[in-house]
Amino acid sequence: MTSTYTSYRLIARDIPSSIERIASEPQIKRESEYYLSRISEIKSVDEFMADSRIYNYAMKAHGLEEMSYAKAFIRKVLTEGVDDEGAFANQLADSRYKDFAEAFNFARHGSTATIFTKAQQGTVDKYHRLTLEEEAGADNTGVRLALYFERTAPEISSVYTILADTALGDVVRTALGIPAELAGSDIDKQADLINSRLDIEDFKDPEKLSKFLDRFTALWELENPSAGTVDSSMLFSSSTGFGISPELMLELNNLKLGGR
Repeated sequence: MTSTYTSYRLIARDIPSSIERIASEPQIKRESEYYLSRISEIKSVDEFMADSRIYNYAMKAHGLEEMSYAKAFIRKVLTEGVDDEGAFANQLADSRYKDFAEAFNFARHGSTATIFTKAQQGTVDKYHRLTLEEEAGADNTGVRLALYFERTAPEISSVYTILADTALGDVVRTALGIPAELAGSDIDKQADLINSRLDIEDFKDPEKLSKFLDRFTALWELENPSAGTVDSSMLFSSSTGFGISPELMLELNNLKLGGR
C-alpha cells in the first residue's frame, strides 16, 4: 500500500491533472453537463430548490451536501443574501454559507443570479475538487484530510474555525501531537493550546502549509498504517466543511473570533 504522504503528494503535485481525471469520469461528466445546461435557466430560489439535481450538485460543490435535507435553513440563506449585515448567512460562524449565498445571489441579482461565473463554471470547478477529495478518502482518509486542509487552510482566520470543524481539527491535532481526547475539553483552553503551538497566518504561506501537511501525513501514517482505516464519513459528516446541524452552528456562532 502507498503511504499517506506519498499518496497525498502524488495528487497534490499536479492538482489540475487530478481534477481533469475526475471530470472525465462518466457519471461526473453527466452531472456536470446537466448542471451547466440547466443552471442559467433557473430564475428564482424556488426553481433552484425544485430541481433536485441542480440543488444537490450545488450543495455538494460548496461542501454542504450533508445539509441538503435542511431546505428551510438553506432557503433562508439564499432568500436573505449577504448584502444586509444582519442577513442570516452573515450571522453564521461557517463562512461556507455566505459563499453559497454569494454564488447564488438571488437576493441581489434576482432572475439573473445564475448567469455569473460563480454560479456556473465556478460551481462545477468546486464540485470536481470536492469529488477528488472524496475519492481520495475512499482509499485513505488521511489523504482526503490533507487535500481538504490544503484547500481551506489559507482562508482560516481564527483557531475557532478549526475547532468548529472536525476535519480541520483532526489535521491540526495530529500534526501537533495533541491527543484526540482533548477535543472534548473546554473550547477556550483548546484554542489557547493550539495558538501557543502554531501561527494561523502561516497557512497563507504555501511553503509553510506544505511543510505542515508533510508533518501531518507522516504522523497520520504512523497512527493509521498503510491505508488510513478511519471511517471517512464519520470525520467529515460532523465537520462544518461537510455539514453541521443548524443547532450546533448557531451555538458556535455565539463564540467570538479570537475568544469569548
